Amino acid sequence: MTQFTDLGLAKPILKALADKGYTQPTPIQAQAIPIVMKGRDLLGIAQTGTGKTAAFALPILHRLAEDRRPAPRRGFRCLVLSPTRELATQIADNFKAYAAHLGLSVATIFGGVKYGPQMRALAAGVDVVVATPGRLMDHLGEKSATLGGVEIFVLDEADQMLDLGFVVPIRKIASQLPKDRQNLFFSATMPGEIGKLAGELLKNPASVSITPQATTVERIDQSLIYVEAQRKRPLLAELLADKSVERSIVFTRTKRGADRVAKYLTAAGIESASIHGDKTQGQRERALAAFKAGEVKALVATDIAARGIDVNDISHVFNYELPNVPEAYVHRIGRTARKGKDGVAISFCCDDERSLLKDIEKATRQKIPSFDRRNDKALAAAAAVADKLAPAEKYVDPRKADPRNNVPSELRRKRNRNGGGQGKSAQGKGGQGGGQQAQGRGEGRNGGRGKGGGQGQGKAAAGGGDFRGPKRGVQQVETRWSPID
Repeated sequence: MTQFTDLGLAKPILKALADKGYTQPTPIQAQAIPIVMKGRDLLGIAQTGTGKTAAFALPILHRLAEDRRPAPRRGFRCLVLSPTRELATQIADNFKAYAAHLGLSVATIFGGVKYGPQMRALAAGVDVVVATPGRLMDHLGEKSATLGGVEIFVLDEADQMLDLGFVVPIRKIASQLPKDRQNLFFSATMPGEIGKLAGELLKNPASVSITPQATTVERIDQSLIYVEAQRKRPLLAELLADKSVERSIVFTRTKRGADRVAKYLTAAGIESASIHGDKTQGQRERALAAFKAGEVKALVATDIAARGIDVNDISHVFNYELPNVPEAYVHRIGRTARKGKDGVAISFCCDDERSLLKDIEKATRQKIPSFDRRNDKALAAAAAVADKLAPAEKYVDPRKADPRNNVPSELRRKRNRNGGGQGKSAQGKGGQGGGQQAQGRGEGRNGGRGKGGGQGQGKAAAGGGDFRGPKRGVQQVETRWSPID
């Protein structure tokens, strides 16, 4: 049987692995590490939880240690792109653990936090940077980061990048990378658009495929419960009350839905917290820390967390709402049954989600065992109480829902309140059209009405916005889409 010592890794890396108790590589590690160490491009297809982070981190660290050179100022030798903040942090932590005896530097770049510490970390150059596309684009625009020194480019969870709309930023980032570089491309599934992107980025790549596309982990006990939409919350509380549920993740389709489910569970006496793209980085970190510490029994999350949460011993995954994308089902339930353990995945399905269920069963090539809890009188009575504890969210057909609803803040864009109609200007409320002036009545604190004193007419001049804010004495109104982070 293959051992890490058989792969030719540097001794400091083997020592770090021994410190963590790792002796035998997983299948993808055993196949990918020798290929990456030879400097070849790689296309890796593997589900979450198969150990693919080490499959690229270990040979990258070996290469950087063998050829030591300083990273360029504001630059880095290795760039790893990740779709979410949590996954970026997880990858960076693994790099740091494996490089414990190498003296190599690792930094993370993602939204939701201040720019200053990230700029200072990049200033002198970094060996490995793990970044989300949106915040990295911001740093490139501000010239606080450069890509000219990148020797190794890793694109992780490529299919989730596609789901979140990151393909265009990835292409822009790749266009600024040196042509002479090694490319590593990892994805759990390979839809057509991702295959096209891989063809653009990779040069004569070797391929490693551990599991067939869109298959589910065999150790997961999957089941489906048919239930009315308004009775899902009491059903969830009933299942979570079972002592066999030690630590669970509950997936919802919307951010508001995640908050309301968490609020209801807390009111029902079940320790819970929510995590999604609208939460600040501090809120997300605190919720995840409480979940890891066992202080929270149920973590309610949107799909943004489906691959960004690496927590051991998750006994159950609940699909409170079925995902819009069939492949997301695989990633959701992949949060349990990790590292050789068994797990349970329970999905709820109301009548409006039948088409989503059909797509999931077709993509995973299976028929999920089902139970019927419709017209359950006990759930009906509990649902009436649930509406008082936390009002139910109005159901929205997922096929008609705003596709930006679950986009992370690194990519999310906001419309200016003045765009296309009425809005607030610096002096008052005035109509704003694209490139036109408008007048409105001022409403402010001083003098009853009108900011700056008295009641009067305020003019709002059209402007294109400024990354650093408007100049003094000039009233500018932003009409473009701009990054929040």
